[in-house]
Amino acid sequence: MNAIFAVAAKEFQDGLRNRWLLSITIVFAVLAIGLSYYGSLASGQLETASLATTIASLSSLSVFIIPLIALLLCYDSFVGEQESGTLLLLLTYPISRGQLLLGKFIGQGSIISLATLLGFGSAAILLGFSSSFAAVLPAFSLFIVSSSLLGLSFIALAYIISLVASEKSKAAGIALLLWLFFVLVFDLALLGLLVGMEEGLTQQGLVQVMMFNPADLFRLINLSALQADDVSGALSVAINSEVNPLTLFIIMLGWIVIPLSIALLIFNKKSI
Repeated sequence: MNAIFAVAAKEFQDGLRNRWLLSITIVFAVLAIGLSYYGSLASGQLETASLATTIASLSSLSVFIIPLIALLLCYDSFVGEQESGTLLLLLTYPISRGQLLLGKFIGQGSIISLATLLGFGSAAILLGFSSSFAAVLPAFSLFIVSSSLLGLSFIALAYIISLVASEKSKAAGIALLLWLFFVLVFDLALLGLLVGMEEGLTQQGLVQVMMFNPADLFRLINLSALQADDVSGALSVAINSEVNPLTLFIIMLGWIVIPLSIALLIFNKKSI
C-alpha cells in the first residue's frame, strides 16, 4: 500500500510541476464561469444563465474537453517511460506491476478530480450567490462527480493505449482516434441508425446503445435531471426513459474498472 501511494504522490507532484493541475483548473473554471454568466448572450441579454441551461451547456462542452484532457495527460504514461528507460528502472524496485499501475491511476486521477472540483466548483459558487445554494449544490455535485468519473474512465482507456503502443507518437495518434470515435463518430453512427431504421429505436433501446459510450453516459447522468425542454435531439427522448440514476453510475464505474483491469492484464504480460 505504501508503494502505491508513493507512486501516486510522484505522479501528482509531476502534474503540479508540469502545471497540468493549474492548466486544467483554469480551463474548467473559464468554461464554467463563462457559460454561467454569459450563457444568455444568445438571447441578447447579459445575465446569469439558469441552472438548467448552465448544466446542459456544460455537459455538452465538457464531453469534448474532459476526455481529450484525460487522454493527453496519460497517453504516454507507460510507453513514454519505456522509451526513456524509466519504466524498467521502476520495475527493479520492490513494487509489483499492479501497484505501479494503480499508483499512477490514483495520482493522475487525483489531478483530474481536483481540477474538476476547483474549476466547476467556481461556477457553482457564482450561481449560488445569484440564485440559491440549495438548488445549485445538488445539481453541480452530480455534475462534478460524473465529470470526475468521465475523466477517470478515459485515463483507464489511455493506459490501454499506452501499454499497447510501441512508440509514443503512435500512442498519441491512437488516443486522438479514440477521442474522435467516442465524442463524434459514435454519435454520428447512432444518428444514422436512428434515421436508417424504419421503425427506429425505442427509448429503452436508445439508452442501452448509449451506455456503450462513456461520453454519452455522462450526458445521460446529468441531463436526466433536467426537463426535456432544456435538451434537444436524441437525448431529449432518451432522458425521459425510466432509468435508475444509480444504474447509470454503476455502469460508469464499470467503464473505469473494466479498462483498468484490461490494462493490468496487458501490463502483466508485457515484456519490458
